[in-house]
Amino acid sequence: MKLKLLYLFTILFMADGFAQQIQLSPEASVSVLTIGPGQSLNDAFGHNAFRITDLNRGIDIVYGYGEYDFDTPNFYLKFAQGRLNYLISRHNFRDFYNYYVSSNRTIKEQKLNFSEEEKQRLLDYLENNYKPENRKYLYDFFYDNCATRIRDVAEVTSQTKINFNLPNNFQPKTFRQLIHDHVGLNTWGSLGIDIALGSVIDITATPNEHMFLPKYINIFMANATINGGSDSLIKSSSTLYESSKKPNSNLFLLSPVFILSLLSIIMLYITYKDYKNKRRSKWLDIMMFSLTGIIGVLLLLLWFATDHTATAYNYNLLWAFPLNIILIRPLLSNNPKNWVKGFLKFLLIMLCLLTMHWIIGVQVFAIGLIPVLIAFSIRYIFLLKCFN
Repeated sequence: MKLKLLYLFTILFMADGFAQQIQLSPEASVSVLTIGPGQSLNDAFGHNAFRITDLNRGIDIVYGYGEYDFDTPNFYLKFAQGRLNYLISRHNFRDFYNYYVSSNRTIKEQKLNFSEEEKQRLLDYLENNYKPENRKYLYDFFYDNCATRIRDVAEVTSQTKINFNLPNNFQPKTFRQLIHDHVGLNTWGSLGIDIALGSVIDITATPNEHMFLPKYINIFMANATINGGSDSLIKSSSTLYESSKKPNSNLFLLSPVFILSLLSIIMLYITYKDYKNKRRSKWLDIMMFSLTGIIGVLLLLLWFATDHTATAYNYNLLWAFPLNIILIRPLLSNNPKNWVKGFLKFLLIMLCLLTMHWIIGVQVFAIGLIPVLIAFSIRYIFLLKCFN
């Protein structure tokens, strides 16, 4: 037992003093790794990391800035509030490689054209970041994540300015378009994102801001220059693993457009039957206003009660109006008060405003909402006729 404890102490001591004890040899190399997208929404945007290799010193390690701090108190609450700390991680390259190969995710490597001193500076910087007191940072999906940290650390440790030149055929996109490139337009992930995130992500991202995505770290670094533009930042590039073709799991019959269209058709059919039979299905109205009201309250909380920068100015509130909840009780009555009719007219105006916002480009909404919004409009008109 004493020998085991001594061995464990020695390993921990070596890990804590890694940067102080190891001086990279002239043959060492430093590179940026870009991991391709995975199957889950959490992995859909890829990943970046630094690799430090020095075979003369027996070093082949990977540093990344995308690890969760699961020991954080109230983890899920802080995640929802946008106040969750992420960690810098350090792994043996072989373990890192095997993990992503087993996940069938492409691994690309770009060796940096760094001097011996710059390589050492990068290692020292990363090891200093890895210290317990420095490991945490406040994550921001667009402005401070596993990709932007790679760019920023490379700039800090480089002794010359890195010029991130525009790639050939570069077309600026909005933040939402960049997200859609990775999650698609007709997926449940894009539906949730398009509802939760506001109009602030419909502005065009600057070239530098494109690098919140690992894909663009790879693209911009491939075109970056140093030493006043005379040298390329990347010495060489290679693909360490190419993912095999993944089966298309996006079945249209399970997509938001199909499912929401089906629900909208059912809603329209019930409305038609109500109109023909001169009756009103109260349960449908209660469900409709409860759901939109609850979603509206959640969107308001995301906007005003969290630190998320991307949930502000969310005009999904034009259809998911929080005060819809107050209609639940009046709609139980066969003859609601006159203010209910005024409220319904107000909701129709809100849907018109939403359409205008969409057309002029203030905010892009989820395409799966189109049949739902049509069904809502017709139901509101039907209710107005019922109460006249």
